[in-house]
Amino acid sequence: QVQLQESGLGLVKPSQTVSLTCAVSGASIATGYYYWSWFRQPPGRGLERIGYIHVSGVTSYSPSLKRLTFISRDTSNNQFTLQLICVTLENTAVYYCVRGPHMSQYDYWGQGTQVTVSA
Repeated sequence: QVQLQESGLGLVKPSQTVSLTCAVSGASIATGYYYWSWFRQPPGRGLERIGYIHVSGVTSYSPSLKRLTFISRDTSNNQFTLQLICVTLENTAVYYCVRGPHMSQYDYWGQGTQVTVSA
């Protein structure tokens, strides 16, 4: 069974960097044809896709976050990471890592991790 587990600091200050890791078990992030994505859901708002890294290594980001976002992977440890730089209070959200067989389809989700940006 495929499982995804997010981890990272839950509390950061404005202007700092949010760094999250998604550990994957039950599937390899380096084989097949999957898209490995990051989503977030701010309080009282809907889900927002941040970006993804494809099994080929190609990345893509939401236009509104592109300049502040970096997604990478560590195939030896079967995990991928999200970095958001220069965060503001608006980056407070529950962050999810997700697997998808196609660019806009998703089959496995992590349980989510709360990130709070506060001074």
